[in-house]
Amino acid sequence: MAEAYIVDAVRTAGGRRGGRLAGTHPVDLGAAVYDAIGDRNDFDPAAIEDVITGCVIQGGEQAMDVGRNAVLASKLPDSIPAVTIDRQCGSSQQAMQFAAQGVMSGTQDIVLASGIESMTRVPMGSNATLYMKEGLGNYKSPRLEEAYPKVMFSQFMGAEMIVKKHGFSKDDLDRFALESHIRAKAATEAGAFENEIVPVEVETPEGNEMHKVDEGIRMDATLESIAGVKLIQEGGAVTAASASQICDGASAVLIVSEKALKEHNLTPRARIKNLTVTAGDPVIMLEEPLFATDRALERAGMKIGDIDLYEVNEAFAPVPLAWMKHTGADHAKLNVNGGAIALGHPLGASGTKLMATLLNALEARNGKYGLQTMCEGGGQANVTIIERV
Repeated sequence: MAEAYIVDAVRTAGGRRGGRLAGTHPVDLGAAVYDAIGDRNDFDPAAIEDVITGCVIQGGEQAMDVGRNAVLASKLPDSIPAVTIDRQCGSSQQAMQFAAQGVMSGTQDIVLASGIESMTRVPMGSNATLYMKEGLGNYKSPRLEEAYPKVMFSQFMGAEMIVKKHGFSKDDLDRFALESHIRAKAATEAGAFENEIVPVEVETPEGNEMHKVDEGIRMDATLESIAGVKLIQEGGAVTAASASQICDGASAVLIVSEKALKEHNLTPRARIKNLTVTAGDPVIMLEEPLFATDRALERAGMKIGDIDLYEVNEAFAPVPLAWMKHTGADHAKLNVNGGAIALGHPLGASGTKLMATLLNALEARNGKYGLQTMCEGGGQANVTIIERV
């Protein structure tokens, strides 16, 4: 089987809901990262054979194949096809895995995987709730209701279930959340994100500026300020401070074959070592990364200690905490530059966003292996293991 290599990975800096990226159409966010891939790499972008784009809320400005619209809005040739996919929060990680599979199968040589999500302009869940308000039906069919009677699939409920199952306290969650901000602040001040962030021009009251710093980081966060945030659910432990931030952003990863490396004189930064996707309990929903990681490591012939860095999406603090408890992973290697609690979780864009961060962090620390995983709606999880070259 052919090998798949990562040549480049980029992302926009996160924008808070109603923040600096609120005035930018999601198609144009996607175009910005596509342009960056073309500008940063010395090859003819017409050689890109497909663009696979993750996007969760495919409605309004993100409807009508947002990935293809971003190609048309970008400097890439109009001859490049694109498809938009939805595996919930893992959408662009799945886009990356589909891209790698296309290369590994030998049917394609250069594929661009990406993610686009403006949670300000296309609110979370609006692709379902707007239809329901108009009397156009509910995603839960009669047979699905029969299988899961009176169950409302809720990520918030799932997060609280993980807290109880694994015995975490609210203080555990708050301390993890604080750590995310501390690490993100340190990474920002050290310039750790500079190579992965694509500046985006935005309008401000003071005039046009380049948005290039993640907007959600609370530089002055303290345990007291985080602990004082209201509980999402009475009697629970999770607050908005220990959950991922609503975020606007886009990201992209260029994946190529060995043949393409030689033909286009491209330099690989990492090799795809393992691609795994699994599914389990859709009610607790967010726990599947634990078991997906077990399978990925087994299939790769590796142990958790063989991995130099981990990126586990911080959808809610109990998810990476449970993942560490289950796998025995070293806390010092997890989300070393902070995670979605501080940096934001732009849903369908988070998969390729995390890969940009993981790859740059591996390079900065001269690490060899990196593992990325995230929880997804429906009780699913993707795991991608890379080997730096």
